[in-house]
Amino acid sequence: MPSDVSEESMSLLQRFVVLMYDRTSDTMEVNDARKQLFAHKSRALENIPPTQTALQQHIKRASLKGNCWNQTLVLNPELPIPSDWGWTKEASGWQPLWTTLPEASKSCHELIHCGCKKGCTGRCKCTKAALKCTALCACSGDC
Repeated sequence: MPSDVSEESMSLLQRFVVLMYDRTSDTMEVNDARKQLFAHKSRALENIPPTQTALQQHIKRASLKGNCWNQTLVLNPELPIPSDWGWTKEASGWQPLWTTLPEASKSCHELIHCGCKKGCTGRCKCTKAALKCTALCACSGDC
């Protein structure tokens, strides 16, 4: 079994997934397709492809499963370590590693914005989140 998913395989699989979500798309990568479908075609999050890292973890899990099935008749199969193939060890057992990207709510704090018109006070969303106001805020970050 290879040690990782090859770039060539990943490119082919990305294109296949893009076509599953939009058969007329000429986009080659799932991240570009996500942006196009969400921003330009107004698709809901449930109707856009997974991120490239989520897809890669899914492909790894599927490859591991295929490798295990391929060795069902082998007396002493040589199975790879699941943690190298899209799984994490938890107290309750092996759990899927869905993505290696940070959680959106933790990485998109710059999308938080307030509606304060003059001077941010205790009711300000940014102040409550312990963040500085940005250009998205009604105060334009000038407070």
